[in-house]
Amino acid sequence: MPPEQLGEVLALMGDSVDNIPGVPGIGPKTAAQLIQQYGDVETVLAHAEEIAKPKLRQSLIDHADNARMSRELVRLVCESPLPEPLDSLEMKGIPPEPLRAFLEEQGFKSLLARLAGNSQVQAPSASAQPVQREVRPEPKIDRTSYETVTSLEALDRWIAEAVKSGLVAVDTETDGFDCVTAKLVGISLATECGKACYVPLEHGGHDLLFERPEQIPAATALARLKPLLEDPAILKIGHNFKFDWIVLDRRGICVAPVDDSLVMSFNLDAGGLNSHSMDDLAKKHLDHDCLTYKEVCGTGQKQIKFNQVPLDRATEYAAEDADVTLRLWTRFRTRLPHERVTRVYEMVDRPLVPVVARMEREGVKVDREELTKLSREFSIQIVALEERICGEAGCSFTIGSTQQLGEILFNQMGLKGGRKGKSGTWSTDVNELERLSREGVPIASLVLEWRQLTKLRSTYTDALQQQINRETGRVHTSYSLSGAQTGRLSSTEPNLQNIPIRTEIGRRIRDAFVAEPGFVMLAADYSQIELRLAAHMAEVPQLKQAFAEGADIHNLTAQELFGAVNRDTRASAKTINFAILYGISRWGLAGRLGVTAEEAQMIIDRYFERFPGIQNYIADTLGKVRETGFTTTLFGRKTHFPSIRAKNQGERQGAERAAINAPIQGTSADIIKRAMVRMGPALEREGLGAVRMLMQVHDELVFEVPQDAVEAASAVIRRVMETAAEPAVSLSVPLGVDIGTGPNWGAAH
Repeated sequence: MPPEQLGEVLALMGDSVDNIPGVPGIGPKTAAQLIQQYGDVETVLAHAEEIAKPKLRQSLIDHADNARMSRELVRLVCESPLPEPLDSLEMKGIPPEPLRAFLEEQGFKSLLARLAGNSQVQAPSASAQPVQREVRPEPKIDRTSYETVTSLEALDRWIAEAVKSGLVAVDTETDGFDCVTAKLVGISLATECGKACYVPLEHGGHDLLFERPEQIPAATALARLKPLLEDPAILKIGHNFKFDWIVLDRRGICVAPVDDSLVMSFNLDAGGLNSHSMDDLAKKHLDHDCLTYKEVCGTGQKQIKFNQVPLDRATEYAAEDADVTLRLWTRFRTRLPHERVTRVYEMVDRPLVPVVARMEREGVKVDREELTKLSREFSIQIVALEERICGEAGCSFTIGSTQQLGEILFNQMGLKGGRKGKSGTWSTDVNELERLSREGVPIASLVLEWRQLTKLRSTYTDALQQQINRETGRVHTSYSLSGAQTGRLSSTEPNLQNIPIRTEIGRRIRDAFVAEPGFVMLAADYSQIELRLAAHMAEVPQLKQAFAEGADIHNLTAQELFGAVNRDTRASAKTINFAILYGISRWGLAGRLGVTAEEAQMIIDRYFERFPGIQNYIADTLGKVRETGFTTTLFGRKTHFPSIRAKNQGERQGAERAAINAPIQGTSADIIKRAMVRMGPALEREGLGAVRMLMQVHDELVFEVPQDAVEAASAVIRRVMETAAEPAVSLSVPLGVDIGTGPNWGAAH
């Protein structure tokens, strides 16, 4: 395609970064095909009625004006007069130094080769060594060198240094660990390695034993810092910065732009290579032991809050955090391009930091009365189960004791097939109990049900009532940007990922997550996204065709494997479809289907025979991870598997199973993250700023939507989610999104 047609392609596909609307549903591949066929946007629109695909045809007709406007937005203005003629910009008499030295140092081999014929610039010889640029050695970490800023003159000096350098590492100190309620105590800044300060804001003054030391009034200091922290020309650097972002946002400061050294570390070394906490990274990369919070604030009854720490000690701790963050960032930023993870960092994870922070701060309303009711019901059911379990055992025992349960099952009741761990006690894990349950052992099924109910009661119906924020009346879960090695978000307090998905109990817990008056809950869930990605990544024609036609993929698999489609074969096919993608063994599949290992192996063989692309994908993935030690997603996210070459067979096979699924699950995580980043601007453009994104759970986004905006919001949310991969990745299968609404989360499913 000639360069002059690039604008035609861009006009059809759009660009969310530059607010080019384009035509919904058209990505780079389709746009290029249309322009190659018709030549330009106007001709495409003139022939829209002739296009065979109904959705594409209708989209071009409905959004013709947007396409024309987009063509103007991307048009290059070639008629503008130049202040200087191009000829006057020609470099004549290029000096051999320092140009050659610079090109050699930076590795511009092509430019050096092009300049080789110039008599004034010599090409490097084969033995020439790159010219080393003088690099100032990084100073050792010296806590005594940090400054305590207690005057406006000193603060202005630090702000000026940050403006001059164009970047500043920032860390906040608070009087608690809940960023939604914690009070801001102070801010630390670092403008270069070894040069850091602490600005105390709220130390002392809250207790007769702690005299208020000299410090700048908080409102005054924050007013001075606000322009710096919001300046788009100055990069702010943090570690796990969503915590600091929320703390500062509550004080009216919207920090941007942001780099996060924790996210960088995760993009570089996800998958068991190291922890991503600042203290662990400092030890690994800087060979430095950071001051710990316990060392500064103490433990137990003697523990004090950070606003009670003397300023000299507080400065050592807080400024060190900013200094170490800047040093880690300095190392990680040079690794990103060399290790080819800049793409996933810049296009997926970096822009997600403020999005997740806003979502955490927003929180979600829960119905305390409904939770109390559920807790009572669960307690009654738990007592009844305990009586039945002890009746099956023939005696009373502590059901929560795995040792006592093992003795009951395998010694007293004499059940066969049990296995002992290294400690010599019987295993009663979920796999063992599910095996016994499939063999028709009633007590095993009862214990499994008892465990689920007790866990749900303690984790959700009881705990959620304690987690309701007194100030907001909502529950604010905390999302980890580095909690799952494949890139998925994980959450704590509460852990939203562990609520049962398709059970009645899980639905009732979701019923307690409710919308505010005048709003409804909207749940948007990617439909079978991992199977769709598998069809694309493994190049499986049957699956791609089925998804393109909107067919039931599990019915297709049932027909291919069993020759018939009914309730039982479809259920088995559904299990098989997902299990194969997780690298399940024949024994694992046998357990899930209730068949012998030999029958399970026959099913696996038949599956690979019907869908050879899946088998090839698994073989290719394992071959690459054994060679490189990591897998990659379509967006370049790496997941490292150090155990892939382990001598222990069980450890090695576990790594292999995880590696098979990592590119698929990781790509799924990348796509929903991109949808989250794009969602806010897309809703704002349509005048839907009142829509609030509340939660992200697996492949689902949950929103709180004004009742009169459901239809409009649904259309935007669906469009953003279905096109989230574009234009970075062009998928050969469509992404499907199921949307439901209701007064609560459960009803929205």
